[in-house]
Amino acid sequence: MADVPAHAPLFNELKLGCITASNRIVMAPLTRSRSTPKENTQTGLHTVYYTQRAGAGLIVSEATQISTEGQGYVWTPGIFSDAQVDSWRPVTSAVHAAGGHIFCQLWHVGAISHNVFHDGAAPVSSSAWTPKGDAFVGDRHPDGPMVPHPEARALTLDEIPRVIEDYRHAAKCADKAGFDGVEFHAANGYLIDQFLRSSVNKRDDKYGGSVENRVRLLVEAVDALIDVLGADRVGVRLSPMGGAGGSQDANPMETYVAAAKALSGKGLAYLHVVRSGDPENTKIVDAMRAAFDGPFIINGGFKPEEAAQWIEEGRADAVAFGRMYIANPDLTKRIALDGPYNEANPATFYGGGAEGYTDYPILNGTAQAAE
Repeated sequence: MADVPAHAPLFNELKLGCITASNRIVMAPLTRSRSTPKENTQTGLHTVYYTQRAGAGLIVSEATQISTEGQGYVWTPGIFSDAQVDSWRPVTSAVHAAGGHIFCQLWHVGAISHNVFHDGAAPVSSSAWTPKGDAFVGDRHPDGPMVPHPEARALTLDEIPRVIEDYRHAAKCADKAGFDGVEFHAANGYLIDQFLRSSVNKRDDKYGGSVENRVRLLVEAVDALIDVLGADRVGVRLSPMGGAGGSQDANPMETYVAAAKALSGKGLAYLHVVRSGDPENTKIVDAMRAAFDGPFIINGGFKPEEAAQWIEEGRADAVAFGRMYIANPDLTKRIALDGPYNEANPATFYGGGAEGYTDYPILNGTAQAAE
């Protein structure tokens, strides 16, 4: 009889919409800021990086902006131009050739941005809002690399259909680039979350006020993605905890359970939820799990032991790993063997080249540093 891998519940197959994942270990979306500075395209280094990690049941790409308006960080990739589509194709092809699956995370940062990314124009949000903290602008600003966020302006009612159309266009581009599907980034305090959160959304129209109204843009954009790709190629990410810029919600249990319910019945590939270590947050996550009728992926500081326990208890169907995947390209093998694990180097998380990106050692060998 074959040896049973360590943390065995993580190694069962799982149907996630259009794909059948060979295991329940998901590579979380990880911004690494290594795209080209002008066209926001991918390079051969990205092909190596993602292919090294193709053993995951599913790779969710780094957050990828749907438009120039959606950008808020320097050196992050896009998925709206022909050049960007062409630059992603070698990545998706290589992941598929290695037996993996990859979804593209569609991203609009909203207010978590700076005028330098928008030809001097203000970033946009659900309402006028100045996020706390700094924007990562690199060499785009003379006072960079970090400068304070400016005040964002509220999107007008007339502009919201255009934003939804940007998501539709990005989904078509992701399809052309060879992605298996898309993950709609509605988490972490970015644009869609800025509509969900009561601390940011002060609108008095159909997109503000009640929970039903604040959830409206989430649902409309997801429906647009379903129209383009089919529900089984669309996942959604939510995070019922504090987000970028200091955003909060007055009643996250009500808001995020309502969001999970609103996404049910659509046949989505999955719901991907980010937790914090706070016990109250864990209660919200469990309530979201109960409210959603499809596959449920959990993320947030999990170690393999706890991940396997959550799956065994039915609290999640799969677990997404972030930092562990940065440092361990062969993470599935290491989990099966119960380690050992490389430690991630935070100094190389954002920007740079192969160092801290594609050169982490694999078991019984060394990682390929460049194409």
